[in-house]
Amino acid sequence: MRRLTVALTLLATLAGGALAGSQAISAERETPGGRGTNILVVGIDSRAGLSAAEKLRLHVGGKGCNCTDVMMLVHLSENARRASIVSIPRDSYVQYADAAAPPAAPGPARLGKINGAFAIGAGPLSVRTVEKATGLHIDHYLETGFTGFEQTVDHLGGATVCTAKPLTDDGSGLDISAGVHRLDGNGALRYARARHINRPGDLGRVRRQQRMVNELLARLTSEGALAGPISAARTARTLLKTVRTDERTGLDDLIRIGWALGHLRPDRIEFATVPIRVFDHRVPGVGSTLLWDEARSAALWDALAADRPLKGDPRIQPVPETPAETNPGGIAVRVDDTAVAAALRRSGFVVTDTSQSAPPVRPAGPPVITHAPGREADAATLAAALPGARLRAVANHDKSFDVAIGTRPAPVKTVTYDRNRAEGAPVTADALRCPGAGANG
Repeated sequence: MRRLTVALTLLATLAGGALAGSQAISAERETPGGRGTNILVVGIDSRAGLSAAEKLRLHVGGKGCNCTDVMMLVHLSENARRASIVSIPRDSYVQYADAAAPPAAPGPARLGKINGAFAIGAGPLSVRTVEKATGLHIDHYLETGFTGFEQTVDHLGGATVCTAKPLTDDGSGLDISAGVHRLDGNGALRYARARHINRPGDLGRVRRQQRMVNELLARLTSEGALAGPISAARTARTLLKTVRTDERTGLDDLIRIGWALGHLRPDRIEFATVPIRVFDHRVPGVGSTLLWDEARSAALWDALAADRPLKGDPRIQPVPETPAETNPGGIAVRVDDTAVAAALRRSGFVVTDTSQSAPPVRPAGPPVITHAPGREADAATLAAALPGARLRAVANHDKSFDVAIGTRPAPVKTVTYDRNRAEGAPVTADALRCPGAGANG
């Protein structure tokens, strides 16, 4: 249980992302039931009841929306041998369940961001809206807020995070150096809420949340947190002080689910984010929203309803022939060959043709890509488009990449960048572990 409530409680308070479909989900899908167990875990963005000192300590001085800031759907397979944890980012543009509209209101059900369902009808409407959008039946519901999340992490001995570069975010108060860190509840909250680091936005934040949840589950398992039913029940009672459940969810349910989660190998736990087609769908009166990719998201919900794994299903996250890990549209390139420059532009790179100043004698061998240190991820994307190219990091090089075509032919492959694949594709828990971390279970 300890592990379950950990996961669920942590999932609940993480400041979450946003997802949406090709258009607002406008009708209930015809899969009212399903196999396995579905738990909806939410974290609420509300300052109600917080003192000025608490707001300062938690770095949540802004105005709360009384909405769900995090939403994760945890699916435990019917045989309790596999779990899927799916993040539903907060700005998903969906149709609220019918109860969202006042009884006398004419016309169709309201559309809005999925996090707004809570402001209208609290937990019950959030559950019904998720059921309407996904077609899945929600069996259990867990909810917590800022202080509940902080206390949960502290009760469990902190949360481990790792980063290859320093991370700072003025909005959440996050400020950590590169490396591996054990954060207390306050630090974990700042990490989970950060939206303006690395790739801005909710998909990157959701993936970081998933990593933190995964590390916490792994550590609790390795420490024997589920050693027996008595200790599991004791932990459940402690954690329920910071978590609110619905009337269908009792201590015995949490112990049962937690016991199952605690005995899963890392390759039996998978994390994913709902696939998105439009990342900035503007709606008057609502603002910027996210639209789900209808076909991919439908495949995801169908897989959960059928109790099937998500990872490896090409309908959920199609894999491009040559995937790019970073966005070519943000990579400036100078190329001394007109044909290669034109081909790279077709993949979205920002290219300057420098063929007029090309050297009279080409360097021997394949193309050479010169770049500044610290740009390895973008360099890998450019190298994927130029198979066989040699990479050379040069100190004090500017932000652009220089491509010198060599004596060998320089074929150019079309690369495809898909934010869903880069930041939200289904992966197993072992793929999200910090470098050098031990096995989970």
